[in-house]
Amino acid sequence: MLSRRRLLQISGGLALSAATPAYARQSVSEDWSGDIEILRQAWQAMHPGLYRYSSPDEIAARLEGLSAAWKAPGSFRDRFLALTRVTASVRCGHTYPSPYNGGAAVRDRLYPGRELLPFRYVWIDGRMVVTVDQSAEGLFPRGTGIAAIDGVATPDILSRLIPLARADGHNDAKRISLMAVRGDDAYETADIHLPLVLPGLVDRASFTLADGRTVTAALLTLAERQAKSPSAVQPTGDANPWTLDKGADGVARLTMPGWALYNSTFDWRTWLGGVMDDLTGDGARGLIVDLRGNEGGEDCGDVILTRLVDRDFAPSRSQRFVRYRRAPEALDPYLNTWDRSFLDWGDQAVADTERPGFYRLTRYDDGEAATLIRPAGRRFTGPVAVLCDASNSSATFSFAQSVQESRTATLIGTPTGGNRRGINGGAFCFLRLPASRIEVDLPLIASFPEVPQPDAGIEPDLHVPTTAADIAAGADPQMAAATARILSA
Repeated sequence: MLSRRRLLQISGGLALSAATPAYARQSVSEDWSGDIEILRQAWQAMHPGLYRYSSPDEIAARLEGLSAAWKAPGSFRDRFLALTRVTASVRCGHTYPSPYNGGAAVRDRLYPGRELLPFRYVWIDGRMVVTVDQSAEGLFPRGTGIAAIDGVATPDILSRLIPLARADGHNDAKRISLMAVRGDDAYETADIHLPLVLPGLVDRASFTLADGRTVTAALLTLAERQAKSPSAVQPTGDANPWTLDKGADGVARLTMPGWALYNSTFDWRTWLGGVMDDLTGDGARGLIVDLRGNEGGEDCGDVILTRLVDRDFAPSRSQRFVRYRRAPEALDPYLNTWDRSFLDWGDQAVADTERPGFYRLTRYDDGEAATLIRPAGRRFTGPVAVLCDASNSSATFSFAQSVQESRTATLIGTPTGGNRRGINGGAFCFLRLPASRIEVDLPLIASFPEVPQPDAGIEPDLHVPTTAADIAAGADPQMAAATARILSA
């Protein structure tokens, strides 16, 4: 399953343009409701998960309200906020207005000046906890708890942010994860939305710390955020984005921050197969696969599984469905994608009597044999642990599910993103709304499990959260737990 975040970078590098705060906040008087009609037509004709969690009447009412909001005068960011509320209400992890393909005019208005928090952070028990201090004065040491910003309690801020986050079903762990700033995305979801729910964030802000002290600090621009953060771009060329560490304790640690290798010439299948084959020859005591922060991409995990299973394994790969055979021609001017065959499935989309209004997609489901994980290479029989978290929501979600079903490894960490009821993705169009110039991601394929499943992600076998004390100490409790488990096996 394709990773939403990295896939959007296929369109190429994006230039950062300058803009003034006034430009972002000036009133828009034009009637943009025509864009909502285009969105409605595209969703009704093509979005396979539109009614997975909402009724047609509920979706229609939200779109009508959005159309009215886009007719009335208001700022660009108010309109963007209204749109985001509606796209997030679909409860689909791949449906949202994207800054990657929206163009400079959209990004300039989303990042008009100095509005971003001067630190990277995660959420723990409703409170921001600083992971990296990016303030000029060194005001926020690692592990600092933030209780309020400009007098607004951080639990209240989080409650405002959660309804704006893209995630599947009612898996709020993924929504909370998205509203952290880790430095692994060029355009952090939280950096887009926090200034929308706290519009007073301009130039400087007051921060109430967990110990009761209050400090005032300068905010960051997008350029400063990106300069202070690790590179968060799609791997290109033949560079290997993964690292393998063979520790003195005999444990091999494979760190895989992303599986989105669509723009890469790196021969990952050969490299990964070789790594797995070498584990036995090297006498490795065990393997830890670190997938934290990895939303997905290519099905890289299948190569790992072929070296762990001792017989053919059939993952719970849900059947795939689409809503159309040929996309409506009236929408052609607004649809962009890297593969135009997505607009016409032809006879690969077969009407399904058990799921009215859908077509079973046979393009990727060529019988049971095509979905089997077959043993290959040298089987590794040592203990294996996989570190997981709420970011795992596409291919990494599927891998976590397969690992648990096949009992080939122990999942350690926190619940995954994604949803066991099925997710939407696999192929995408980028819907360009002409008046607003905003782009909305449109997933085209829905997966549905054959038997009813809970509305939740995958629960790890060993639940190991991170605490503020862990962050302050620079500890890695998940890696420590995985190492202890392997060494005690």
